[in-house]
Amino acid sequence: MSFDGLFTKAMSEELSETLKGGRINKIHQPYKNEIILVIRANGKNHKLLLSVHPSYARVQLTNESYDNPLEAPMFCMLLRKHLEGFILEDIRQDGLDRIIIFDVKGRNEIGDISYKQLIVEIMGRHSNITLVDKSRNIILDSVKHVSYAVNSHRAILPGQEYIAPPKQNKEDPFTADETEILRKLDFNSGKMDKQLVANFAGVSPLFAKEVLFHAGLANRSTVPATFIDHIERVRKGEINPAITLGSDKEYFYLYPLDHIKGLAKTFPSLSEMLDRFYFGKAERDRVKQQANDLERYIINEKEKNEKKIVKLQATLKEAEQANAHQLFGELITANIYAIQKGMKEIEVSNYYDENGGTVLIPLNPQKTPSENAQKYFTRYQKAKNARTIVQEQMEKANEEVSYFDSLLQQVQTASPKDIREIREELVEGGYLKERQKKQSKKAQNHKPVLDHFIASDGTEIIVGKNNKQNDYLTNKLAARDEIWLHTKDIPGSHVVIRSREPHEDTILEAASLAAYYSKARSSSSVPVDFTLVRHVKKPNGAKPGFVIYDNQQTVYVTPDEDIVLRLAAK
Repeated sequence: MSFDGLFTKAMSEELSETLKGGRINKIHQPYKNEIILVIRANGKNHKLLLSVHPSYARVQLTNESYDNPLEAPMFCMLLRKHLEGFILEDIRQDGLDRIIIFDVKGRNEIGDISYKQLIVEIMGRHSNITLVDKSRNIILDSVKHVSYAVNSHRAILPGQEYIAPPKQNKEDPFTADETEILRKLDFNSGKMDKQLVANFAGVSPLFAKEVLFHAGLANRSTVPATFIDHIERVRKGEINPAITLGSDKEYFYLYPLDHIKGLAKTFPSLSEMLDRFYFGKAERDRVKQQANDLERYIINEKEKNEKKIVKLQATLKEAEQANAHQLFGELITANIYAIQKGMKEIEVSNYYDENGGTVLIPLNPQKTPSENAQKYFTRYQKAKNARTIVQEQMEKANEEVSYFDSLLQQVQTASPKDIREIREELVEGGYLKERQKKQSKKAQNHKPVLDHFIASDGTEIIVGKNNKQNDYLTNKLAARDEIWLHTKDIPGSHVVIRSREPHEDTILEAASLAAYYSKARSSSSVPVDFTLVRHVKKPNGAKPGFVIYDNQQTVYVTPDEDIVLRLAAK
């Protein structure tokens, strides 16, 4: 557990330093479990993210962009009514629990001073955001409604009194001295990390293991002293936010975790670290929920066409025997005088063989010689026609496999807005039925929203992340003399550099984006082709997103998430 009570304390202090006294200007709810508050403080707009996602619950400042729904959810509308224009008076933690309270003050609709509290509880799948009328301690609403049938201690429902989660009655590590620590620990029982977690508030297994690692030999003198040193570090704000890459996963905390063997990367603030740590994770989870049926459909269609190709190959192999059927028919006709009804086979001279060899021809004993000959001529004609048809069907099936392979890659790197466009594309292509809900004309005629990046030298780079975006970017938006990039023979995004003569570093950065948003995201030394847009053509009748190009050059890059984040942040 990285977002423990100590981390919550440090985060609340970071937020208080940046936002205290600021005005809440805008409120958005891009997704069911996430609220964005745009707060004007210290002459700058800040985006505060309140997330109660079951797996990624957190509170932080963010530079990430979020797509807002066309219609705001009811809870968002309520927050706008009660909080927009209000002043953020205080940001504080409830004890050492993972609860951050935002105290706000403003005037209500009749002009009276009103005090509200926005309370964020970070508790895994039980996380919640609750709006409370401070003067009455009454819940106005919450992201998640919880009844007494679910929680016997309290109900989180409009009109109910707000009751904090039950206290665990643990010791405050900031007031505990060595004597108190020794009194709480039993050195004969072992499992010291679990004892620290069980006895001291705000302490997570991650923090406890780090303390024991630095304590070395865990005894009555080393553990209390090391524990106090680490707590003092947090008290004084002597932190160095870091992501530590272990052998199996990434960990974030207030400082590099020495007990985890791996590379650690530090950040200027907790919020910047969380932006980096959660980059793509929460969005990928949302996409997975929204696109689960879509991804399954694409996989099924791809597998169906792959099986079809195997069957067609068998049919083609059979069709390639057409000449043998023709030969048998002609040889039966030439030797019809020697064949009697009831014969199962006959061996005759093959007059097409220069060496004078013979051929054994299977016969149907129930057919006459002429009927046997006709049977082979019919098979010949059928096989001859089938060969042409089967080759056409194989080309089409291979095209479908490539198409669904590219769609699968796009789903795996998509944002929620990209998923909507992929779904629309499949409806337009006749693969999926249109959903019952009718779209407005504005929604039907919208232009694809492309992802924009800024290279180190300030040049704009645009990335299309699905076929609709790729077609729009390459065929409509990009100028003929701008640079177009795509991974070589690998499904991926179209990328355009908005420059006629970009710097070599800009080409490499754009190539990194092309490789990152491709099927080769996890590979190294990925080949990326680049050429002028004028050399990129879409064949008539081609599938969405499909193009051919020439006059290309190739560079090799390794996809790097840090580069993507850096270019996006600019």
